[in-house]
Amino acid sequence: MTMRALLLAAGLGTRLRPITDTTPKCLVPISGTPLLQIWLERLTEAGIGPFLINTHYLVEQVTAFVEESHFRKKIQLVHEKDLRGTAGTLIENLDFFQGEDALLIHADNYCLADIGAFEHAHINRPQGCVMTMMTFRSDEPSSCGIVEVDEAGVVIGFHEKVENPPGNLANGAVYILSAALLKKMGTELKHITDFSTEVLHRFEGQIFSHEISDVFLDVGTPDRYAKANRVGQTKI
Repeated sequence: MTMRALLLAAGLGTRLRPITDTTPKCLVPISGTPLLQIWLERLTEAGIGPFLINTHYLVEQVTAFVEESHFRKKIQLVHEKDLRGTAGTLIENLDFFQGEDALLIHADNYCLADIGAFEHAHINRPQGCVMTMMTFRSDEPSSCGIVEVDEAGVVIGFHEKVENPPGNLANGAVYILSAALLKKMGTELKHITDFSTEVLHRFEGQIFSHEISDVFLDVGTPDRYAKANRVGQTKI
């Protein structure tokens, strides 16, 4: 069975205005290709799928994109009239994963990481780790969630957007979650809403960090979006 993925794509993208006044953040183009398309292509190449995509802001555009996509038969859309939060969406749709390990992806980042290598790292993660987190080296660490890891690559500390973080290893907000963790999300943690603030800290010492050296860019502001497009031009 191939691993299934939830792509979180419902955000308002307020920091990226005015671009997101008319385009949902998940569909902003990088060198002409929508972010969501880049994710779907790279995940499919790695043998990942099917996909669950949540919608909220400018839902008609996301729906039209999916209907016109050649990935449409592998995509299930779930609309949120009121945003559930990153953990809330996951918990509401646990049945989609059929009791297996799953990918949780914030689909508004430009990422060219080797997804197959990420999955391999998760399969071979240290004993006792319930998830694997994609991490990258940031040139703006004070604007990121910075993690500390031990010699085995296990996360032992989080520093969320602090002035002088101890290092520049950043959380990419792309995770592979074990079936055991997903089960716990549906029982002990079923009332939480945000994955970053309400889940991660509970599992310090149980999260494996998979550091990538490939392109990984937050496109959340006009400056960073412009940088992603400059980088994207060199990857064509």
